[in-house]
Amino acid sequence: MMVLVEEERSIEEGLLELSNQSDASGCRITACVILSTFVAICGSFSFGVAIGYTSGAEIGIMKDMGLSIAEFSAFASLSTLGATFGALFSGKMAILLGRRGVIILQMWVSDILCVIGWLCIAFAKNVLWLHFGRISSGIGIGLISYVVPVYIAEITPKHVRGTFTFSNQLLQNSGVAMVFFWGNFISWRKMALLGALPCVIQGIGLFFVPESPRWLAKVGADEELEYSLLRLRGRDADISREASEIQVMTKMLERDSKSRFSDLFQRKYRHIIVVGVGLMLIQQFSGSTAVISYTSTIFSKAGFSVTIGSTLLGIFMVPKATIGLILVDKWGRRPLLLTSACGMSITCMFIGLAFTLQKMQLLPKLTPVLTFLCVTLYIASYAVGIGGLPWIIMSEIFPMNIKVTAGTLVTLASWSSSSIVTYAFNFLFEWSTQGILFISLEHFYIFGAIGGAALIFIWLLVPETKGLSLEEIQTSLTRQAQRNKSYVD
Repeated sequence: MMVLVEEERSIEEGLLELSNQSDASGCRITACVILSTFVAICGSFSFGVAIGYTSGAEIGIMKDMGLSIAEFSAFASLSTLGATFGALFSGKMAILLGRRGVIILQMWVSDILCVIGWLCIAFAKNVLWLHFGRISSGIGIGLISYVVPVYIAEITPKHVRGTFTFSNQLLQNSGVAMVFFWGNFISWRKMALLGALPCVIQGIGLFFVPESPRWLAKVGADEELEYSLLRLRGRDADISREASEIQVMTKMLERDSKSRFSDLFQRKYRHIIVVGVGLMLIQQFSGSTAVISYTSTIFSKAGFSVTIGSTLLGIFMVPKATIGLILVDKWGRRPLLLTSACGMSITCMFIGLAFTLQKMQLLPKLTPVLTFLCVTLYIASYAVGIGGLPWIIMSEIFPMNIKVTAGTLVTLASWSSSSIVTYAFNFLFEWSTQGILFISLEHFYIFGAIGGAALIFIWLLVPETKGLSLEEIQTSLTRQAQRNKSYVD
C-alpha cells in the first residue's frame, strides 16, 4: 500500500512539474482541430431540429394527421425516449472501439437512423409512421450525445476547450432556430427533410476524424498518440510536454483500468458523479425541453402571435448561443452556470405569474407581452449556460477509467428525465381550463424553484475547469477527494 501511495505521489509531482513548464503546443488551433470538431458536431444540428420540431410542426401535424393531444405529446416525447435507449449502447461501443471507432461507427449508425427517422416523418401516412420515425431519430441522437463532447474535449487545446465543446450547443441552437423561423413558411414534412441534410455532410467528414490521443495512451499506442497529436497541433509543434502529461496521468489511472458500473460508487468518485448527474437533472427539470418543444403552444395560450413569436425567436436563437461560446473560456464555467440558472429561475416565475394573471382576468394586455419576453429571456439564459455547460463539464471531470460508465449513467439521467418532462408538460398544459391554472401555479413555479436550487448546487459542488488541461483537472479532483477522505476519517 505504501508503495502505491508513494508511486501516486511521484506521478502527481511529475504532473505538477509538467504543468509549470511552458506549453508551446497548446496555443495553436489547427485546421485539423476545426475540421474534427465540425464533423463531430454536425449531427447536433439535426438534434436541434428534433428538439424544436414539435413547436414548429404541432399545428400542422395535428391538423393533417388528426392527432389528439395525448398522441402528439407521445410523438414529442418518443425522441427523448429513443435517445435513452441509444445512450445505453453508446457506452458499450465506446469500450470496444475507442473514441475514433465510436465517432465513425456510432455516427454512421446515428446518421442512418436519423435519416430513416426523418424520412418516415416526412412521408408519414399514419401515426405509426410518425412514432417510428421519432424513435429512430431519437436512438440515433442518443448514440452520440455523450461521445461528441468527450471527443472534442480530448482533442482541443485547453485554452479553447470550452469554446470548441460549446460549439455543440451552438449547432443545436441553429437547428432549433431553423425550425422556429422556417416553420412559419414551409410544411412540417419539408422541415423533416431539412433535419436529415446534416447527416450526409457528417457521413463524408467522418473519414477525416483523427483518433483521441488520450484513448491511444490508454491502450498503450504511444507512437500513434504522438502522430495524432502532431495532426492536431501541427507538424512543427512541440508535443513532448502534452504527450508526457497524458502518459503520466494514464499511468496513474491504469490501476483502476476496469470500468464497471459498481466502480462509480467508490468514495473517490462520489463528488464527480453527483455533479454530473445533478447538472443533467437540473438541465431537464428546470423546464428547458418543455419550453423549447412547446413554445408555440405557450404563445398561443398566452394570446401572443405564434408566427411573430417563433420568427423572432428563430432570428435571435443563434446570437444567444454565441454569447456562451465567447464567454465560456473567458468567464469560466461556474459564473456562466450561475448566471444561466438565475435567469431561468426568474423568467419561469414571471411566466407562471403571467398565466396566473390571465386566469384571474387581471391586466389582460400584459400576459401576451410578458410571456413572450420571459420565454425569450428564458431560452437566452438556457443557451448561455445550462444548455451546453453540463455536457462540457461532464466531458472534463470524469477520469479515463470510468469515463464510459459514468457518461452512460449521466446521459441516461438526462434523456429519461427529458422524456418525462416533454410528455407531461404539453398534456397538462392543454388539459382544460384547470390544466392551464395547474401549469401556471405548479409547473412554471416548480421550474423556477428548481432553478433557484440549482444556484446552491452549482455554488457548493461544481468545480471550475477553465484553463486547465484534463490531466490537471484530474490531479486537482484527486487531491480534493483525498482531503475530504482525511477530513471524514
